[in-house]
Amino acid sequence: MPFIGSHLSSTKGYLAMGKTAIKMGEDTFAYFTRNPRGGSVKPLNVPDMQALQALMDEQGFGRLVAHAPYTMNLCAAKEDVRTFSRNVLKEDLERLNALPGHYLNFHPGSHVGQGAEAGIALIADALNEALTPDTKTTVLLETMAGKGTEIGRSFEELRAIIDRVELSEKMGVCLDTCHVWDGGYDIVNDLDGVLTTFDKVIGLDRLKAIHFNDSLNVCGAHKDRHARLGEGCIGAEAMKRVLRHPALKDLPFVLETPNDEAGYIREVALMREWLA
Repeated sequence: MPFIGSHLSSTKGYLAMGKTAIKMGEDTFAYFTRNPRGGSVKPLNVPDMQALQALMDEQGFGRLVAHAPYTMNLCAAKEDVRTFSRNVLKEDLERLNALPGHYLNFHPGSHVGQGAEAGIALIADALNEALTPDTKTTVLLETMAGKGTEIGRSFEELRAIIDRVELSEKMGVCLDTCHVWDGGYDIVNDLDGVLTTFDKVIGLDRLKAIHFNDSLNVCGAHKDRHARLGEGCIGAEAMKRVLRHPALKDLPFVLETPNDEAGYIREVALMREWLA
């Protein structure tokens, strides 16, 4: 059975997020490790993190999907942006050691005219610098829609990064349904084929989490505009097939749809109906 959650605000702390998730009918959730549009971060509160873990153990939660800030671009053309991004990655992985066994997801980045090969090399170099044998978090590369110069627009690009990471056992993938659809993978008419391709290129054993979003765009639009479940071009029936697919049955499914808390509560309830 998949674990179901949404993207929660971390402003009130870790234990507060866990209590909010329970109130909303969730058994996993995502959160930003720091200001998503900046880089500032609160002081580490280890007792709060441990209290959250105890609550999750008690309630049978799945793994959490922490999200690095959008400002992190490991393959940026500007050296100062790359330096900032490498520091964020290293700091977040060190901080997450206090909440071990979960995931850190990030957008691979945009090469900004340097070319995909150069971007892939820069991302892998940063991961090799940040990951250590003591890292207790699995790092997830997110599938991207392919707008602009984004890296991760294809399964092959993600595999190319993973192949260059020395501690590749600490690497996985988060599949965003809106992103792969916008990227040209037809999960409406050929979900089995898309997952077979993923397995051949990357390996389903590396698929660790799902961002569960409908899309306002047609397949292959490369635009990345999320929609509520059943209100986009993917549609309710196809979203239901993704949720119920046996290859994905034990994964955390995280909503990133344009919603307020009440909207997420409705969508979590809808997903549980689909699984019943």
